[in-house]
This record gives sequence, C-alpha cells and structure tokens, in this order.
Amino acid sequence: MRILFFVGAMNAGGAERVAATLVNAWAAQGHQVMFVATHLQARQSFYPIDRAVHTHWLGKHLPRLPLPRIVRKWWAIRKLVKQQRPDVVVSFLTNVNVTVLACTCGLKVPVIVSERTNPLHSQSAGAALKRLRRWLYPYAQAVVAQTEDSRQALQRLIPRLRPTQLAVLPNPLPDAVLEVTRSQPVTHTVAPHVVALGRLASPKGFDQLIRVFATVAASRPEWSLHIYGDGPLKGSLQQQVDQTGLATRIHLKGRTDQPWQALGKAQVFALSSLYEGFPNVLLEAMAMGLPCVTVDCPSGPRDMSDQGRYARLVPSKDDEAFAQALAELMDDAALRGALGQRAAQWVVQRYRSEAVVAQWDALLNQVSLVQPQP
Repeated sequence: MRILFFVGAMNAGGAERVAATLVNAWAAQGHQVMFVATHLQARQSFYPIDRAVHTHWLGKHLPRLPLPRIVRKWWAIRKLVKQQRPDVVVSFLTNVNVTVLACTCGLKVPVIVSERTNPLHSQSAGAALKRLRRWLYPYAQAVVAQTEDSRQALQRLIPRLRPTQLAVLPNPLPDAVLEVTRSQPVTHTVAPHVVALGRLASPKGFDQLIRVFATVAASRPEWSLHIYGDGPLKGSLQQQVDQTGLATRIHLKGRTDQPWQALGKAQVFALSSLYEGFPNVLLEAMAMGLPCVTVDCPSGPRDMSDQGRYARLVPSKDDEAFAQALAELMDDAALRGALGQRAAQWVVQRYRSEAVVAQWDALLNQVSLVQPQP
C-alpha cells in the first residue's frame, strides 16, 4: 500500500510521537510510506524515522512562483499527491487536516484526518479554522478521534459527519515505558507520596489537587504530594501551598526530563485536569503499575480506566469524592498493589503499540477500498 502521511512539524509532542510510531510500523510491514512535514521551517524530526520511510520537508520544495507563500504551499501539496498517487492519505492536526482536504479536492484519493485534541476544548483552533473544519471534514473518508468523548464532540460540532465516518483510535503507549518497566521493575518503595505531572496552568487543576490533599494530609503525616512541571501558575500555586501550612509536604518539583523515574518512585498518581485531549501521563502511570485517581474530565480518563474499573474515577470539581478516593488508596497498601497491577495489565493489552497500529491497519484497509464521498 502507498501511504502519504502529513503532519505539521516534527518537534517533541504527542501527535509527532504517534506519527513517527505509525510510519515506522507501516514501513516495517512493507508499505511504501512518504512522511510529509508541512511546516515550512521543519527540517528534522525529534523522533527517529526509519530509513525505509521517505521523508519530505515541504519547505524545501516550494515552487519559485510570484504567488503568496500559502498559495505555493497548497500548490506543492496538491502536486505531491498527484505525483505519489497514494492509496490513502493520512493527516494529523486540525490545521494540517483542513489544508490536506482542500488540496486533495477532486483527486479521488481517500483521506483520513485525525484530531489530536478534544475539539470542544482546543485552544489552537480559531473561528476561521473551526469553520473550515466544519465545511471540509465531511469530505474525509474517515475522521479519527482519540477518545469516545472527542468522537461525540466532533459529531455534535459537525452534523454532516456520518457516524460511519468517525473512528476512535487511541494513542499507543511509548515502547520506552514498557522497556523501563521490564529493565527496572517499579517498586514504589521510597517515602510515601502522591505524584502529579503537567504544566502549571489552569487546565491542569492543580489548585484542586493541593486543596484536596490538604484535607487528607492531617491524619496521614507520613504522606506528601509531589507536583512536577512549570508554568504561569507556579507563583500562585506556591502561595496556595504556603497558605495550607504544608510547605514541607507539598512540593512543586519543577520540570523533569525523567517523568517515568518520578512515577516509579511514587505510591499514587493523581490527575486533576479540567479537560484533556488524551492524557498520556495517566496512561503511562497505569502502565507502570501505579494506582491512579483521576477526575472524570473530558476526555480520556473514562476510556483509559474502562469506566473506572482500573483507576479511581471521580466526578469533576467534587473535592469530597476526590479526597475519599485518595484516602482509600493512601490507607491501603494491598488495594494500591492490586489496582496498580490490574491497571498495568489492562493498558498494556489495550494500548501497546502493536494493538493500536493494528487498529490503524484495519482502518487503512477499509478506506483504501472505498472511494471518497462527493
């Protein structure tokens, strides 16, 4: 199969990691894969790309014509699709998706577009981009969401999408997480603490986590809370910590380039976000056998926990339920061990790279046999 894959740049990011995982897997299967970075300044990939994958940096191939750069970019994409004659085109990220759909109009090539955030909460899509998405997405052969919440959101936002056009395909677990757990078994034996990771910004809800931990900390003096990350709310969160009187037990640890090491030392992981696109850190914590408490925010925690079977799932903005779930895990080592073990088995089975790639393979085979809708 000839696969043409479009993404914006290839910096360090979740969408880029998944893109690299997919193209490498397809090349290993013997498919002819061309990987196109449409960002005009992109010149290299943060993630390794197999030599069997033909990489194409669009910025190097713009025609020298007396036209605006955006027009030359669209012209170059359309020309490339015509030249490559792919069996299927795959595109990641909203801005790239609408560009690719516009550029392939009338070419009768199946296009799969993938949203990488929850469209109801995406801060990167302005009004014009949302209008283009609503207009162009129905012309895709398939529209991929990462979670069921996101699929439902796309259906509401774009009523012209048929249910059969929508598919839910999650992010795969990074292979490196499984390698870490195999080579360095997680023991969680250091001083007991709850861990959280993320940008110190309002969508992550760390103010609630600090508030909730403070309510359960008094009767559990041996426990502490470690929050890894940096961001605009660092000062106000530190002030909140100081006001609790628990500055020696609630630690803003700053940014870390070893998140799995931080997870491996903890006894409980907590996710307090107001919303997510696909919370990879929750998936990775579960894969490492860490018992998790997560708010039932859109989108991802409900899917990843299988409706709360493999993590404690609490209603959003419910401090009491959050505190109760934390306390139960903090007080019961056997419960922590059992929940963590079951979580690891569940997510490794469902989200390992081979399982997710197989779902993508099935979708490719399905759409490559079907002509796009007019």
